[in-house]
Amino acid sequence: MLYDWIKHMSFAYKWVFPFFGLLPLMVWYYVKQYNRMQATIKVSSANAFQVSSAKLFFRHFPFIFRLLAIGALIIALARPQTRNDQEHLQGEGIDIVLCMDVSGSMGSRDIAPSRMEVAKEVAVNFVLGRPVDRIGLVVFSGESFTQCPITTDRNTLIHQIQTLESRRFLKDGTVIGEGLATAVDRLSKSTAQSKVIILITDGKEDPPDTRLIDPLTALEIAKSHGVRVHTIGMGALPSTVVKNTGNTTQAKNPAIDFIDESLLRKIAEETGGRYFRAKDKEGLQNIYKEIDKMEKSKIDVTSYKRYQELFIPFVLTALALLFLDVLLRTTLLRKFP
Repeated sequence: MLYDWIKHMSFAYKWVFPFFGLLPLMVWYYVKQYNRMQATIKVSSANAFQVSSAKLFFRHFPFIFRLLAIGALIIALARPQTRNDQEHLQGEGIDIVLCMDVSGSMGSRDIAPSRMEVAKEVAVNFVLGRPVDRIGLVVFSGESFTQCPITTDRNTLIHQIQTLESRRFLKDGTVIGEGLATAVDRLSKSTAQSKVIILITDGKEDPPDTRLIDPLTALEIAKSHGVRVHTIGMGALPSTVVKNTGNTTQAKNPAIDFIDESLLRKIAEETGGRYFRAKDKEGLQNIYKEIDKMEKSKIDVTSYKRYQELFIPFVLTALALLFLDVLLRTTLLRKFP
């Protein structure tokens, strides 16, 4: 406990510390004076003078107490204190919904360790960089689901993102339209001046028979609510294959060719957003950085610095040591002329 107390201590007047250099000089002067005051006589043996007593044992204690008292006073004059820094963030935030595809293809490992894991990691970093925005999470596969309503509770939202798994609890398929419509619904009652959806998918509309809203209908709903949608198509580049004849041809990659870029571009452009293509983790990170720059929040930061003064214990220690010094010199070590 004492270690932690000292560890977090700082000093306002560090220029006082050179006065500690006086202590060695005081020790030197004391030793010199003590030796000069000792009487000397020549005897054949000193055994008769080897007497131990309490007075003899305590003879140096007053000086030691005085030395420690001066050291404590120097520390007190340096103004020891602890500082508690706090920041209060306030501003006009943006309401954002992350609309993420969690279909089975998001488990593909063309972007190591997988598209899903990379999408989750980058999304978490994006959330951490938006301190005053309200952010929510919608997931979709063969159906859509609100994983987390728009909130300022960063810890809860990050936990929900980190625990996402492909196809978990949802039907097979890809319903981009219903995912977008659900995200818009999360923002429909928002009073924020700016409402944004970041929709990320690695496929195209592949609905089951239970689909209720198609992508174009969802697009019109987003436009009617004034929601800006940034879309991200996620997947690595197609690989190349070298045939025995030596001719190089582009191999078809069904997972990549499956992305409906025309639809994603249309959704973004008609809502005032942008379409991006993420081919690797670094590319996805740069996309989120670009979106972060475009969707700026007005933030007012108020810093508070609270100081707790700690000089009183050192002053009291110095007074106690000086009291012991005076007490010993006027009682046990009292000198008579």
